[in-house]
Amino acid sequence: MNGLHGIVFAYKNRSDLRELTQVRAAASIPFGGRHRAIDFVLSTLVNAGVTDVGLVLYGQYQSLLDHVGTGKDWNLSRKRGGLRLLPLFSDEREWGTVPFRGKMEVLGSVRSYLQQIRQDDVVLMDGDLVANLPLKEIYEAHQASGADITVVCGSDSTAAPDGTYIQADEEGRVREVLFRLHAPRGRRCMEVFLLSKELLLELVDECAAHDQFSFRRDVLQARKDQMNIRTYLWGGYVAQFRSVVGYYERSMQLLCPAVRRELFHPDRPIRAKGEDKSSTYIGADGVCINSLVAEGCNIEGRVENSVLFPGVTVAAGAEVRNCILFKETSVGSGTLLSHIIADKRVRVNPNRTLMGHAAYPVVLAKESVI
Repeated sequence: MNGLHGIVFAYKNRSDLRELTQVRAAASIPFGGRHRAIDFVLSTLVNAGVTDVGLVLYGQYQSLLDHVGTGKDWNLSRKRGGLRLLPLFSDEREWGTVPFRGKMEVLGSVRSYLQQIRQDDVVLMDGDLVANLPLKEIYEAHQASGADITVVCGSDSTAAPDGTYIQADEEGRVREVLFRLHAPRGRRCMEVFLLSKELLLELVDECAAHDQFSFRRDVLQARKDQMNIRTYLWGGYVAQFRSVVGYYERSMQLLCPAVRRELFHPDRPIRAKGEDKSSTYIGADGVCINSLVAEGCNIEGRVENSVLFPGVTVAAGAEVRNCILFKETSVGSGTLLSHIIADKRVRVNPNRTLMGHAAYPVVLAKESVI
């Protein structure tokens, strides 16, 4: 799709994700056994034929840089275009001491990059959006509608901290833009926006001139009556990580085959960074029930209703139930884990018992020893 350029925002950290974002940006959170959240966004763009992508970084970005590299795993390593890692945006304030305020401020800081975009249209996406969107169809609908801006919304109205909700008329035209609601109304915005490069530059300049920084407030809400802003309703699987509980619930949903078939649609494959590991081994006395297990795991104990990332070891006599174990975590013999999220390279010594709850899963920080 030569007419569309992708800009991905991977600069936000979510305080409610606690230990999961102490060492990484939200876009770099592992998900689904062998993926990161950013994999779904980049794959959505590539599956739609987008060849040029700008990735905006800020704060805790080293993990993300290690993962995306040159973009080769997503066919975005190119002599012209491809994946561009945009410089850490800055303004008159001291870097890192004051949180940046919104997308328009970010876009204003990379305005020179926006001017060099070769395509006529731009799609803005958050890096922590987990969904397999038919972006080509969304772009075609955007062009056919004649909209100035198309806003992609989910079909549900579930509550989300600081979520954005859209109310539209029967024709899909946006009438209300709401946020910070205790009782959600309308459709939840997925933070995916399509608009022309020309309009984007105009909005960036106008917002900068008035010290406006928020896309949802200063563009969508303030200009909904002046512009033709329309919605595109997506009824498929969507996960946006805003809390540990939300991350845990969405991960456990992947144990349902129907959910996996929808998210990992064969016509829109989800690409990921390759892992150079051997096949998973399940010992003679090992048990694995209703679980997602990536390559390179060694299971001698019992694993049930869990998600295991590459290189996880479960020793004989250990039991892992309703858990999410990140890369190279090891569980000692005689240990019982229930409702645990273990970050990378966690070591749980033998004969330990750690139990959380579905409403409050326990998170073990990266490389901790229990």
